[in-house]
Amino acid sequence: MKYSKKQQYIIKKARRDRRIIGLFFLGVIALFFIYFMGRFTYIAVSGHVGGVNLAQRTTKKYRHQKTLWAQRGTIYAYDGSKLAFSDKTYRIYAVIDKKYVGNNKKPLYVTDKKRVAQVLSKYIALSPTQIYQILTPNINQFQVEFGNAGDNLSLNVKKAIESYHLPGIYFYSTPSRSYPNGSMAANTIGLVQMQNVGKKHLLNGSMGLEQYFNRQLQGKNGYSIRWVDPQGYTLPKTREKTKPPRQGKNIYTTIDPNYQYYLEQLVTQVNNKYQPHSMQAFVTNPKTGDILAITQRPTFDPTTKVGLNNAWRNINVQDQFEPGSVMKVMTLAAAIESHHYNPNQYYHSGAINIGGRVVKDWNQSGWGDIPLEQAFVRSSNVGMVFLEQQMGANTWLKYLKKFHIGQKTNITLPGEVSGNINFQHLSDQAITAFGQSVDVTGVQMLQALGAIGNHGKMMKPRIVSQIEDPNSGKIIKNKVQKISQPVSATTANKVLDAMRDVVQKKYGTGTVYNIDGQDIAVKTGTAQIAGANGGYLTGGNSYIYSVAGLAPASNPKYLVYITMQQPQNMDTSAEKILSEIFNPMMQRLLGTGTIENVKSSPQTILLKDVTGQSVAAAQQKLQAQQLNLGVIGTGGTVVQQLPTANSKILVNQRVVLLTNGAMTMPDVTGWSKNDLLKLSEITGKKIVLKGQGFAVQQNISAGTVLNNVKQIEINLN
Repeated sequence: MKYSKKQQYIIKKARRDRRIIGLFFLGVIALFFIYFMGRFTYIAVSGHVGGVNLAQRTTKKYRHQKTLWAQRGTIYAYDGSKLAFSDKTYRIYAVIDKKYVGNNKKPLYVTDKKRVAQVLSKYIALSPTQIYQILTPNINQFQVEFGNAGDNLSLNVKKAIESYHLPGIYFYSTPSRSYPNGSMAANTIGLVQMQNVGKKHLLNGSMGLEQYFNRQLQGKNGYSIRWVDPQGYTLPKTREKTKPPRQGKNIYTTIDPNYQYYLEQLVTQVNNKYQPHSMQAFVTNPKTGDILAITQRPTFDPTTKVGLNNAWRNINVQDQFEPGSVMKVMTLAAAIESHHYNPNQYYHSGAINIGGRVVKDWNQSGWGDIPLEQAFVRSSNVGMVFLEQQMGANTWLKYLKKFHIGQKTNITLPGEVSGNINFQHLSDQAITAFGQSVDVTGVQMLQALGAIGNHGKMMKPRIVSQIEDPNSGKIIKNKVQKISQPVSATTANKVLDAMRDVVQKKYGTGTVYNIDGQDIAVKTGTAQIAGANGGYLTGGNSYIYSVAGLAPASNPKYLVYITMQQPQNMDTSAEKILSEIFNPMMQRLLGTGTIENVKSSPQTILLKDVTGQSVAAAQQKLQAQQLNLGVIGTGGTVVQQLPTANSKILVNQRVVLLTNGAMTMPDVTGWSKNDLLKLSEITGKKIVLKGQGFAVQQNISAGTVLNNVKQIEINLN
C-alpha cells in the first residue's frame, strides 16, 4: 500500500515521537535507577535513612535491656541489729487493651472483668463495683491502676492474687525502706525519699546517715541484655549478657540499742510532761568518742512520717547555741593548765564591771568574799570572769581553740555547723568564760567535755564504726581518732574533782544529780537565748538548761550531756527536770537499776506479718503478742498493716489493719494521737485533731464508708 506524502509524514512523525518519548522514559528510568542505586549505597554505607539510625532502630526493636537494681545497704547498731534496711512493696495494674495478645492469640488482657473485680476486692481496699468501674473506663486505655488501694502491697498479697492466674493482672515492684525501731535515733539514722528515674523509683537519702553515706548505701545497678523477636522470645544463636548489680554497702554504727531505747523513753517522758521547744541528749564513751545513744526533740517516725514537718533539722549538729555554765568546765581546765588558778585565792562575788558591762552571779547578790575553789561549784559567773582576767584574753582564746570551740568536729553527719566565738569586745571576751558570746553545737560540746573524762585527750565523736562491702566482704574500719590533748591528765583530774563537788557539796548547783553509791561528776548550765534583734530573750523560762556528767569520776566510762530549751510547763526547777533523764540513764549505764517514778523499759516485740490472712487469724496472732488492734474495712482479709511487719514495737501498742472491701471508719474512742496518725496514713484521709490526750469524739460515725470523705475531725481529751 502506497501512502501519500502527507500520510508518510504523519507516520514518520509518529515514529519519531515514539522514539523521543521512549528515550525520555528511558532517561527518567535511568535517572531513577541511578538515584535509587545512590540512595541504597548511601544507606548501606552510612546506616541512616531519614535521619534515623537503622542499626539503632534494629537494636531497639530486637535488643531488650533490663536494669538489675542494686539493693540499698543496711544500717546496723553496734550489736548487728538492723536500724534501717531495704524492702520491696508492689503496685498492681491491669491491662485492658484487647490488642495485647501473646502467641497463638492468647489474651494478655483482662478477659473477665467481673471475676477480676470480685477477686481483687478481697485484697485491696475497693469494692467489686469500684474495681469494675476502673476496669471499664470511658476512653480507650492500654492499662489502668487502682490508686492508693493498689499501692504498697506486700509480697504475701501479691502471691495470693497471682494464685488466681487472672489474665491481664500485673505487678511492678517499688523499693521501700524499713525502720523497725520507729523514731529511735531517727534524725541521726535519717530518711530516704523516692526519686523517680523513668518508670523506676530509687531511694535517695535526704537526712542523717542515709544522706551522708548515700553514695555508699545506694550501690551500683547492673543489667541484662537479650535479643528477642516481636513476641518476646529469645532469638536463636544469641546469648544473654548480664552484669550483676553491686549491692550497697552496709553501715555499722556505734549506737547501743538498749541504751538508745532507754534514753528515748526518758526524753519522751520529760518532753511530754514539760513541753520544751527542743531537747538534745547524748551518751558517749569519752575514751573512744563513741556515741552510744543520741536523740533530740522534736523528732519524727520515719515509717509513718509523723512529726517530720517539725523535725527536718538534726539539731545535734545543725543548731548552734550558747552553752552557758557548762562552758565553765573548759574555763577551769584552761586556768589550771595555764597556772592561773589558785583555789585558795579569794575574790568578791556578786557583780563585776567589765568594759562598762555589769556581770552578775545567778543569785544577784553573790556570796561575799569566797575562795576560787567555790566559784566553779557554786557556778559563779563573776568567779569565771576573774579567772579569764587572770589568764588574759589571748591565753583564754588559745584554750578555746585547743578545745576546738567554734570548729566543726567533722562527725559523719550532714549539715554540721561550726559555731562561733565572739571575741571583739572586752566584755565579750569575759563572758565567754561562762558560756555566753560563744556558739557551739551539741557534738562540739561532747568532744570538748570528753577530754576531761579521758585524761585530757580529746577524741573525735564517732557514730560509724565500720563500712562493709557485701560484694567483696571487705570491711573499712572507721578508727577511733585522737584530735589533740588540750590539757594534761593532772588538770583533767582536778577538774573532775571540782565536778564531784558540784554534786557532793551542800552549796553545789548539782546536788539533785547525786546517786547513792556512785561517783558522779557534773556541771550544770543555764544560758540566755539570743534574740533576733540583739540582746537576750526575757521571761521565766527563756533559757537553755543543760547538764554534763561523767561517771565514774575516778575513771569515766560514760559522758551524758543533755540540753533543754524553753520548757513551757515548768512547775519545778530545771535541774530537777533534767535529773529525770540524767539519773535513771546514768544508773542504767552503771548497772545500778532504776529510780523511783521512772518506768522501766517495757518489752519490745517483733511484729508479725498478717497481710493476706483472715481478720480472725490476724486478730488471734496479734492479741497473742499483747497488742491492741484497730480494724478498718468490711472485708475478711487483711491487705495492709501499720506498723509494718517485722517492726520492733512495744507491747500494748495499737496495730491498725486495713481489710479488703469497702473502707469504713472505725470507732476510735481511746485511740492515741499516734494511733490516729496511723489511721490517716493507711486510709489516705486527712485527719484534724483537736485537743490533747486520747480520742473521745469523732465527726464520722463508726461504720461510715470513707470513699467520699475528705476530712475527719477527732476531739482529744
